[in-house]
Amino acid sequence: MIAYFADDPTRTYQLVQWLPVLELLSARQQVVVVVRDPDSAAVLREQTTLPVHEALSFPDLTALYVELDPKVVLYCNNSMLNFQSLIHGRALHAHINHGESDKQSMASNNAKAYDRVFVAGEAAVLRHAAGLLEFDTTRLVRIGRPQLDLHPGPVLAPSPRRTVLYAPTWEGDAEYNDYTSIDTIGPEIVRAVLGVPDVRLVYKPHPKVASSRTPAVRAAHRRILELVAEAGDPHEAITVGDILAIMPDCDAMVTDVSSVGLDWLYLCTDKPIFITDRHHDAERLRREVPVSRCADVIADVEVAELTALLGARLDHDEHHLARVAMRHHYFDDLQIGDSTTRFLDAVSELVDLRDRLLGESDGAAITA
Repeated sequence: MIAYFADDPTRTYQLVQWLPVLELLSARQQVVVVVRDPDSAAVLREQTTLPVHEALSFPDLTALYVELDPKVVLYCNNSMLNFQSLIHGRALHAHINHGESDKQSMASNNAKAYDRVFVAGEAAVLRHAAGLLEFDTTRLVRIGRPQLDLHPGPVLAPSPRRTVLYAPTWEGDAEYNDYTSIDTIGPEIVRAVLGVPDVRLVYKPHPKVASSRTPAVRAAHRRILELVAEAGDPHEAITVGDILAIMPDCDAMVTDVSSVGLDWLYLCTDKPIFITDRHHDAERLRREVPVSRCADVIADVEVAELTALLGARLDHDEHHLARVAMRHHYFDDLQIGDSTTRFLDAVSELVDLRDRLLGESDGAAITA
């Protein structure tokens, strides 16, 4: 079993979130990590006990695959270098992604390259069916989100105050996939949260925000850090680490269109969520981002009014029942632990299928 990762260290967070799940998988199947960048390999070796192999060139990769003879190769993103791995014909290839979200990139024609695409639930199936032409939806395997079964240790110190998490995403690789609020209203959101009486603000941006090449994003990020520092204790900025370890100790969250909002929906269904609308297109948001239907949208509400709205929702949560129904839409009826079981079983089924297909293929070749 190979977990394949071809990108630079700024994207290793995509695989890091899978490592504890892959370590569980290693109790059933031998699992190794194959990396194309030496700096990424160094980062990942610090994060896992799984063997990490480097294959810097294409000849290195093909030689390694001959040596390892993998049964299944797993991909957590759609790096262009994935296609060098997909050439290997003795394995089945499954895309497992690095989160469940309504970003346009989540339903990509790249999905057609893989034998299977693991997705969270009904919403992801509908997203692929609506967004792709001539896509075989039988390739989709609904597994939930195994990372949400993990129990990371707490990060936040206990506080008598209610805690509001601001967790913006990054700007994406292209305009169509840009959903961040940092460079548009990020500092204003932070000021609004700080204005709510008896509330603690926690700022946890996407891992790529700190290394952004967009000047406006970098500037807004620095300004937010300044605002948090000026506000002082108990407000906090956490720029590294696992956001899933932060969520359980928060009472509400402001975020953008991203996987973070859906992780909150699954783990914190009973707590309010606020979604930003960078594109100021309420109809598009409602159509393409179903979770927005059970949230307060920051675009309908002026940022200046957010302080009062946050306070009101913390006192009276009007969207709780809608979130319960929406959780089912994204994650079926899965409960904690079910996603991991589905993932492990789905991978085992692929291993069995590969062995069966390869046996049939070898037998046909011998007969011929």
